[in-house]
Amino acid sequence: MAFDKDSIIASLKEATIMDLADLVSAIEEEFGVSAAAPVAVAGAAAGAEAAQTEFDVELTSVGNAKVQVIKAVREVTGLGLKEAKALVDNAPSNVKEGVSEDEANELKAKLEETGASITVK
Repeated sequence: MAFDKDSIIASLKEATIMDLADLVSAIEEEFGVSAAAPVAVAGAAAGAEAAQTEFDVELTSVGNAKVQVIKAVREVTGLGLKEAKALVDNAPSNVKEGVSEDEANELKAKLEETGASITVK
């Protein structure tokens, strides 16, 4: 018997929802597959992306007040003068990593007051 795609499509158009549900079940059983698995995986991946809880605060550029930025970086990180200066000199660089959204926004506001450009990732 030859495979006749057109007659299969015509049969599907005439089938009821219950007939189609039975067909899906029979195909799953016969071939050992599941029609629901890809949907569940896609849903889980979308849920993981939506729930970001940790953010990185990145100094993207220093601006004109480098000394003020160094002071602000020292204040928010607790770094020494040499370490804070190195962090500012090597911009773009992360000021803090893995902080909450509120803390990241506070750090961003504080550093932007000095003229620095900040990105929260």
